[in-house]
Amino acid sequence: MTITAAADGSALGNPGPAGWAWYVDDERWAAGGWPNSTNNRGELTAVLELLLSTAHLDDELHILCDSQYVINCVSQWMPGWKRRGWRKADGKPVLNVDLLQQLDAAIVGRRFRFEWVKGHAGHDLNEAADARARAVAMAFQRGGVPPHGPGWPGSPHVASPQPAAPAAGDTLF
Repeated sequence: MTITAAADGSALGNPGPAGWAWYVDDERWAAGGWPNSTNNRGELTAVLELLLSTAHLDDELHILCDSQYVINCVSQWMPGWKRRGWRKADGKPVLNVDLLQQLDAAIVGRRFRFEWVKGHAGHDLNEAADARARAVAMAFQRGGVPPHGPGWPGSPHVASPQPAAPAAGDTLF
């Protein structure tokens, strides 16, 4: 069986209040975020949280993503970065390495494929993930309680509404 899910991130100000969300349907979705982060961190975290929430399943994941950055990171750039000690071709450190290393571990043994979808173009699953990620960012902006969703029923992984923030000195971009 294949699970089709959308993953999306949102940041108001970039950096600014930020959210992430993955969405399968109204019974299976999760969201979280931070008072201050970036869209790229939200996009990466959405995919990471989807992988962690479905790790107990043997199903293939069909991940709908409007972020070429995420798709390229996971499917093209990560192997080279790893060979170079998580450095880019120019020798500079890879940005968002904390999340990328977690993604690298989460994809081991997993069957998954990405499909790029145009953001804000009426794709139902992408729009649902986007709305939830944006709602989290807006809740942080207003000082309210962000929505978090039911997660994946039966999953031992419970998505943290606020995954670990980058360590002091880490670049948010």
